[in-house]
Amino acid sequence: MEAWANLHQPVMADELLRLLAVRSSGVYCDATLGLGGHSERILSELDDSGRLFGIDRDETALGLATSRLARFGARFRPLHGSFGDLLSLLRRADAPPLDGLIADLGVSSLQLDRPERGFSFQTAGPLDMRMDRSQGETVQALLERLDEHSLASILWEYGEERHSRRVARAIKQSLPQLTDTLSLADVVARAIPQREPHKHPATRTFQALRIAVNDELRQVHSLLLAAPLVLAPGGRLVIISFHSLEDRLVKQHLTFVSAVADAHRARQTGLDRNPFVLLTKGTVTPSDEEMAQNPRARSAKIRAARTLTEQERTSPRHPSHNPEGQPWPL
Repeated sequence: MEAWANLHQPVMADELLRLLAVRSSGVYCDATLGLGGHSERILSELDDSGRLFGIDRDETALGLATSRLARFGARFRPLHGSFGDLLSLLRRADAPPLDGLIADLGVSSLQLDRPERGFSFQTAGPLDMRMDRSQGETVQALLERLDEHSLASILWEYGEERHSRRVARAIKQSLPQLTDTLSLADVVARAIPQREPHKHPATRTFQALRIAVNDELRQVHSLLLAAPLVLAPGGRLVIISFHSLEDRLVKQHLTFVSAVADAHRARQTGLDRNPFVLLTKGTVTPSDEEMAQNPRARSAKIRAARTLTEQERTSPRHPSHNPEGQPWPL
């Protein structure tokens, strides 16, 4: 394993472990395995009867994490695929109902720190940004395919870029000259009239393009819909998000604002009520100490919930609503 992989710092690992409440004989899934930092902490608390399934669509990350976690033997099983396909991946692996499911959304350190992946505007790299390089279109192909209006819509919707039309126009006009990530970042920077303090002007554009290329929000939506189907009664879901789009989607699902219990959904899954009980009031954020040690943790937020127990599922009272506005006990 490469030396830098040993230096990987999993974000908010202590908070995640507290909310997950790991049982030594439990079954868990890390839907975004990455370099295996969170999984390593979970596996360290399991005995020989415990299991953890680790999912990642980045084959490089999957290989590195598998090497890192090899010492845990049969407790760990790697699965190649997207977390949006969680349900089918776990079914094919004959996984039993889970006691816990975690997801650390967004781009990983491995992807950001390797210029050849094309995720960073700090160093020159190809216009790629695919998390799974075995399939899908690259950023280059996306920019060539989209017209100016469609590109502006993506920058606004996925990057919340206020100058989306200016940036889209500049990108399309400069397309023949866009040879790498640095040239793209330069075009974006020159198109934005006002810069935000302490933020590179291309940050929002790169985020939007990455989300579009990897279909990230649909993947998150699919993960959230699958979660109550793979979790055992009382099983826990802990999700770390890094930007408002992901966090808003997670919040809506966990607080039942989304239409999880509409008639169509109920017919598909049998879930005629919110399957989750919130474990956090709002979000849990990193400590000042962690943010000082790991700047990438600054925007991290955790939301957590558990599924209904068997007793709660048959009770006429829905436990996920607390009139006092407080989370239910851990």
